[in-house]
This record gives sequence, structure tokens and C-alpha cells, in this order.
Amino acid sequence: METAVLRGRPREFDVDQALTAALRVFWSKGYEGASMTDLTDAMGITRPSLYAAFGNKEALFRKALDLYEREKLCYMGQALEAPTARGVAQRLLQGSLENQTSRDDPRGCLGVISSVACGAEADCIRQEVLERGRIAHQALIERMERAVAEGDFHTPVDAEGITKYLTAILQGMAVQAGAGASREDLQRLVDTTLAVWPSR
Repeated sequence: METAVLRGRPREFDVDQALTAALRVFWSKGYEGASMTDLTDAMGITRPSLYAAFGNKEALFRKALDLYEREKLCYMGQALEAPTARGVAQRLLQGSLENQTSRDDPRGCLGVISSVACGAEADCIRQEVLERGRIAHQALIERMERAVAEGDFHTPVDAEGITKYLTAILQGMAVQAGAGASREDLQRLVDTTLAVWPSR
């Protein structure tokens, strides 16, 4: 007599591996550029399996974005813990450099790609990406405000202005990396930014 009852067929694929594969597709092609066929081929699953495990394409993208932030952008949270504003900038720039020059991952930034390459039909995705970016941006502003209050800068500095400057550099690195810039090119940008950074 059987002591256990099988409830449905077990999944025949690794959910984590499938999500990692989906992330690479979104990262390479953006949200709208990634077709369902692209996703299922890369994930090695059928459409019904994708829907059953992840929901629709929008839900899959959100899970992929969570994975991206957790694994690829973890250096951002660590950077905010640096003891000086210059240390924050250095960790952010170096983390971005390593990300953009990894041989294992696509070039460019998933957030940048998906925020600028979404049409009207995918506006909810674009808005979510922008909102996540806004939250990260605000955390960096608050860290720079603390640095200003602690006398970390040797010249008068606007916390929001210096944050926007640093964010523009990071976004520029992502765009240049996506266009084929070499590690040496990006390292030069990092070095120049730190050379003109207005704090010890």
C-alpha cells in the first residue's frame, strides 16, 4: 500500500537556473526585446512551464530584476558603508567596472537598458525600473548628505548634485561598456573621476 500520494508532476527543471538564464536574456535584449521564444529557449522550458513557475513575462522580469539587484548590484549597498565619500565613490566605480567587464555576463546595465528601451505597452515595467533606481539614488543622496555634515569634502558640495554626477558616470560606464568599451577605457574613466573627486 502506498503511503504517499503524488500531487502533480514534479518540475523537470531547476527554477534558479531557469531564472538565471532569463536574466541573461533580459540583460542582453531588454524587456521588450526579449521574446517569449527567446526566454523559453534560453531557459530550456515550455511556455506552460514558464507560466506555471513564474507567471507571465512581466512577473518573470520582476523576479529577474530582483536576482540582478541581489547578485550583480550587491556592491552598491556595501559601498554606502565606506567611511568616507571618496570611499563610497571608489567602491561604486570599482564595482561597476568589475560588473561591466565580467566575461560571464552581458555588457551594459539591465536597469538602463530596460528604462530607455520600453515603449508605451511596457510603461509599467519602465516605471518600476525607474522607481527602483530612485530608491537607490535617494540612499546615495542621504549618504552624501552625511558626508557633507561630517566635513568630508574640502570644498562646498551639494549632496544631490554630487550624487547626480556620480550616477551619470556610472550610467555612462554602462552605456560605454554596452557599446564595446574596453576595461582599460573604463578604468581610465574611474581613475579620472577619483582624481577630481572633491574629498580626501
